[in-house]
Amino acid sequence: MAKKSKNSQHIFITGIGTEVGKTIISAIVTEALQADYFKPIQAGDLDYADMDKVQSLISNDKSKFHKNSFALNTPMSPHAAADIDGVKIEAKSVKIPNTKNTLVIEGAGGLLVPINDTETILDLIPKDAKVVLVSRHYLGSINHTLLSVKILQDRGIEPVIIFNGKEHPTTEAIIRKMAGCQIIGRVDEEPYFDQRVVAEYADLFKESLEALL
Repeated sequence: MAKKSKNSQHIFITGIGTEVGKTIISAIVTEALQADYFKPIQAGDLDYADMDKVQSLISNDKSKFHKNSFALNTPMSPHAAADIDGVKIEAKSVKIPNTKNTLVIEGAGGLLVPINDTETILDLIPKDAKVVLVSRHYLGSINHTLLSVKILQDRGIEPVIIFNGKEHPTTEAIIRKMAGCQIIGRVDEEPYFDQRVVAEYADLFKESLEALL
């Protein structure tokens, strides 16, 4: 378990897999709550990392952006990227930033992505965190979403879901029925995301997100 900070409330953004839109959702949640942002592990894309992307999409002047605990050079699973860099990642080595503001924490990949031989992204979620699960439709996404929900619920965590991408009514309907958790809403397949678009979704989700805290 990552070391907790004092005084802040935590929202952990995870996904049902990789490339499902966690960074865009992190930007929207950060903007909605005027929260701070932290990504514990960045693997690859260090020239324009996820923190840089989120920061470029935020228009409020309250959010602060905290340095990664681990910045790895190779875009691979954290355990493999760390091995290439000669680094050992452990959950206890991830120190959650001290801030009195709400803190949005973005994971890497899905919940069971390994960070070493025995721990996964799941072990980085602070005990007091509210968890936002990002679900995007593809063949197999229902299974991946329901498995992710079950893993979290087995840990005593009741997640909320944000759908991302083009609407797929039958997929969303069965997830709503079977997951049994709150659905915040859906981010459409937008032609682009900039500060204005992120702010619009932030306003749309703001009330529901504030209710989590």
